[in-house]
Amino acid sequence: MGFSYKPLFKLLVEKEMTKEELREAIGASSSTIAKMSKGENVSMEVLNKICALFNCKIEDVIEYIK
Repeated sequence: MGFSYKPLFKLLVEKEMTKEELREAIGASSSTIAKMSKGENVSMEVLNKICALFNCKIEDVIEYIK
């Protein structure tokens, strides 16, 4: 299967943050956020920016699905 961004989307709900606000905060394109919504791969740079923004670990952002 691959990776899921469900942990990130749960984190956004907890932080009361929209995907658009996330996009602006990390300087990502709308296509990058769309890829995440579809469960597609994004760069490690994007994941690094998200972890830095929320001061969290990578497993708080993505999870591996068999």
